[in-house]
Amino acid sequence: MKTSMDCCASNSRTATSRSLPEPAATAPVHDQVPLCGREFAMGDAFGEGYPADGELPVHTVRLAPYAIDVTAVTVAMFRTFVAESGYVTVAEREGSSAVFHLAVAASRADVAAADPAVPWWLDVRGADWRHPYGPLSDAESSHPVVHVAWDDAVAYCAWAGRRLPTEAEWEYAARGGLDGRRFAWGDELNPGGRWVCNIWQGRFPYENTGDDGHLATAPVRSYPPNGFGLYEVAGNVWEWCADRFAPDYYAHSPSADPQGPESGDRRVMRGGSYLCHHSYCHRYRVAARSANTPASSSGNCGFRTVALSGGRR
Repeated sequence: MKTSMDCCASNSRTATSRSLPEPAATAPVHDQVPLCGREFAMGDAFGEGYPADGELPVHTVRLAPYAIDVTAVTVAMFRTFVAESGYVTVAEREGSSAVFHLAVAASRADVAAADPAVPWWLDVRGADWRHPYGPLSDAESSHPVVHVAWDDAVAYCAWAGRRLPTEAEWEYAARGGLDGRRFAWGDELNPGGRWVCNIWQGRFPYENTGDDGHLATAPVRSYPPNGFGLYEVAGNVWEWCADRFAPDYYAHSPSADPQGPESGDRRVMRGGSYLCHHSYCHRYRVAARSANTPASSSGNCGFRTVALSGGRR
């Protein structure tokens, strides 16, 4: 199992060509919020990001109007897609996917040896969107779907008549109107002493105290929404964006509706996950970025979608 650019994601795989499913006969309903086009300051106003992630410079971006899902795509929504299209995910075709070591639900024979660079990630045979922790687990309908590669998310969008958000659209929506703030709700991680996102508490990666009530994914809408009504834009699961990744992109990106670099072998992920912790991965900040290859899947990565109307892609 090869690892990606950072410790937040794992199981990098090389993409294989596969035709997209036919559009659904009846477009599925997505609970979404329309956002008016406007300018905002994109990037890390505090200078706290990892240099290799390329969160600087802070720059002004102007977006056309668009409408984005208020939650990540759920297991129930993805189940409908698979039932109607017959789609088979990358993890199912490969036969395994990456699972966090404390969450594994599988026999010893189904667990491969850990990569010494990221020993908390285990390649588990039979782990997929139906079985998020291994073949002895079952996905819960109200949770965000995981073990979906970027390729799988794009396939869902083709069927649903939607698209992935650009990285700029994702950040503007996640900020909820709070330009220049550290988190989607302000600058304090625990306002009023409350946990308002699903991230790691305790000593990573060996002990999770579960102060927020969850070891792994939480059901969507478990935490208060941001100012635009979006749920879980920090923690819970990473979310794929449409853009290719380049650490120097912000230095020369266009100000109007940036679409990401024209080339590159990785795609942007945003939002952090239930595994993020200040001691090694504070990517639950609203400006934080990460990336992985389009065919990679893991137990902490999902996606949300954007309506085709009002956007360029």
